[in-house]
Amino acid sequence: MAAYQFGWSGEGARQGGKYVRAALTLACARAVGGADRPAVPAAAAVEMVHNLSLLYDDVLDGDTMRRHRPAAWQVFGPSSAARSADAMMLTAFDVLSEADGPDGPVAREASAALVDVLIQLAVGESLDLVFEGRTQVTLAECLEMVSGKTASLFACACRLGALYGGADPAVCAQWAEFGHDLGMAFQLVDDLLGIWGDPAVTGKPVFNDLKNRKMSVPVVAALGSGTPAGDELARLYAQPGSDTADLARLVEEAGGRAWTSDRAAQHATAARDRLHRLTALPSALEDLEALCTVVIRRVH
Repeated sequence: MAAYQFGWSGEGARQGGKYVRAALTLACARAVGGADRPAVPAAAAVEMVHNLSLLYDDVLDGDTMRRHRPAAWQVFGPSSAARSADAMMLTAFDVLSEADGPDGPVAREASAALVDVLIQLAVGESLDLVFEGRTQVTLAECLEMVSGKTASLFACACRLGALYGGADPAVCAQWAEFGHDLGMAFQLVDDLLGIWGDPAVTGKPVFNDLKNRKMSVPVVAALGSGTPAGDELARLYAQPGSDTADLARLVEEAGGRAWTSDRAAQHATAARDRLHRLTALPSALEDLEALCTVVIRRVH
């Protein structure tokens, strides 16, 4: 199961994702003057947490496609997917201890950060599911959900990278703030792709989030716009048979697409500003700048 989820086996193998979070961990370790090798366990743990969250998300959301092929639960069953996710969680804590032993200060701090992010991921996913049963969701609530389900893990990846790179706790916290901004930008772009993304790129059907009646940021922004298009969207969103292409058009006409794109750009700019305050190492800056660019430009 894990080999399939990571893209190492099965039909369509090598569809294992972009490893953005693991790359962030290693780049942040270098940015504080550390080396890649000591941070590899942290990068592996972050990637395992990311993939276990995808396993749970696909089961809970009923998504049948992931990374251009059937989701793991479609191939192995939902129970096997859940058990595999649990195994990944335990393994993530195990690999963190490789730095200085399970009782060492780095491992203890890293494990505490991982516990915190697992709680935030669970809260974010729970909010996502709760919002699907509501007709009204505020942007503040929606952004809180984004913070939990995505930005928290980006923050953790950067925190652990700095930690395993030898930075003190105060500096690690600043890197976590950089990661949080980058994670917010990532998820906002992901919400745009969930409606307007090319299936050849996203690996999911066109208008997938609208079909599932997700209360994603573009939808919530459109519903709260006070425009005729937003009012029409609210009416049609409550009707199961509504054409998803019409829904996408209304979200755009009501300003949901533009609002989300602007907010994503704001978070990306904030992340870059933090980055330049945190490190002046040319190679680290180049790598992290490239990751920022990848995050924000995926929608184009």
